[in-house]
Amino acid sequence: MIREMTIDDYEEVYTLWKKIKGFGLRSIDDSREGVDRFLKRNPTSSVVAEEDGKIVGSILCGHDGRRGCFYHVCVDKDYRRRGIGKNMVVFAMEALRREKINKVSLIAFTKNDVGNAFWNTIGWTQRLDLNYYDFTLNKENITAFNEQ
Repeated sequence: MIREMTIDDYEEVYTLWKKIKGFGLRSIDDSREGVDRFLKRNPTSSVVAEEDGKIVGSILCGHDGRRGCFYHVCVDKDYRRRGIGKNMVVFAMEALRREKINKVSLIAFTKNDVGNAFWNTIGWTQRLDLNYYDFTLNKENITAFNEQ
């Protein structure tokens, strides 16, 4: 079952994120308070997948009024290759369409072979015509990568 994510899902979703090898988690943005702030700003577009009585997938999805963005797209390793990821993507994209958003982007780490293969398989286009830049406003928002 795919449904909207709420803050009540946080502990189970965070536990899932911690299980994903190579997953990068930020100390502030991915805290309960950070996710709560994100969900309040984007109340209908983030999703979770439930199976066997537990959350097995998630997408944080939001928009700025012009473009949607996916963050932390993941499916538990034991539940992959069953359409869960694609179904979550479709659910989130439909939520964005209802809000009149016409384009969605995401960032996948170059070393994330599983994720990059997934996006290519379901028809997303890797952009080679632009550079991605960011600037850290809060140096305490540290990213740690799961080693599992």
